[in-house]
Amino acid sequence: MSKKLNIYLAGPRGFCAGVDRAIEMVKQALKKYGQPVYVRHEIVHNKYVVENLKSEGAIFVEELNEIRDKSRPVIFSAHGVPKAVPKEALKLNLLYYDATCPLVSKIHKEVEHFDKKKLPVILIGHRNHPEVIGTMGQTKNEIHLVEKPDDVKNLPIDRNKKVAYVTQTTLSVDDTKDIIDEIKRYFTNVIEPKKNDICYATTNRQEAVKKIAANCDYFLIIGASNSSNSLRLVEVAKNYGSKKAILVEDVDSINLSIFENISNIGITASASSPEILVKKLIEKLKNNFEITINEAYYQKEDIYFKVPQSLKN
Repeated sequence: MSKKLNIYLAGPRGFCAGVDRAIEMVKQALKKYGQPVYVRHEIVHNKYVVENLKSEGAIFVEELNEIRDKSRPVIFSAHGVPKAVPKEALKLNLLYYDATCPLVSKIHKEVEHFDKKKLPVILIGHRNHPEVIGTMGQTKNEIHLVEKPDDVKNLPIDRNKKVAYVTQTTLSVDDTKDIIDEIKRYFTNVIEPKKNDICYATTNRQEAVKKIAANCDYFLIIGASNSSNSLRLVEVAKNYGSKKAILVEDVDSINLSIFENISNIGITASASSPEILVKKLIEKLKNNFEITINEAYYQKEDIYFKVPQSLKN
């Protein structure tokens, strides 16, 4: 008789509205202009998605000067770009479309607003992440990056000076709260964003993992190692009671022997991972174990970001 496995399925999970929109923009561009369409940086951090778009005719580049045929359109990734990038595109006479997630664009506008008010801006985020590079490139003035609470006291800003902060959209809600608390404790006058910068999808996916982590011997997070929101889900699963949590980048090559001495596993997919990979993983487990799926009722996300009209014609 085959071994029994209890699967706790987190919900919501998988693609968020910003990722959906970015992928759709590449597909619409291919429909409108034919092959190839260039994409600057991975459109979203997911190998499966990138490989699929490549097979449809997208060519991925890291920088605009790598584009061989300057008559072809280029799309900027969902993570956002520094202001220098669209300027360079105009200089190279490129037709470009910006797939920056609207929630990241909101942070860019906040940075500009604080900058106009001559306020020092603190950015809570991970160094060298494309979203952070994009946000820091919204102003010629220095933006001060902090990655952990201890960084706050080392900032070259007078404690009594009025400061503002923004955050990367894909951070751990818990870690960010600790850093914000430290900023407010250290500086006497802090201007906050009008609304929490961490995106709804990041928050919802972390909350869904928190609810079921304590039931799990093993938590599988379908995602990518260069994806901030994927890595945060691994941390959240561990912090909230799962005995082990791992990132699954390739569903096909997962080692099934890890389930030999356990009964309960959690599964989720990060905001840049498609639901088809969840189905593939469950199918693989079904073929090797006797499985029971536990999925609690959850509110479906109804946020939708429109693809630019200019791509639809």
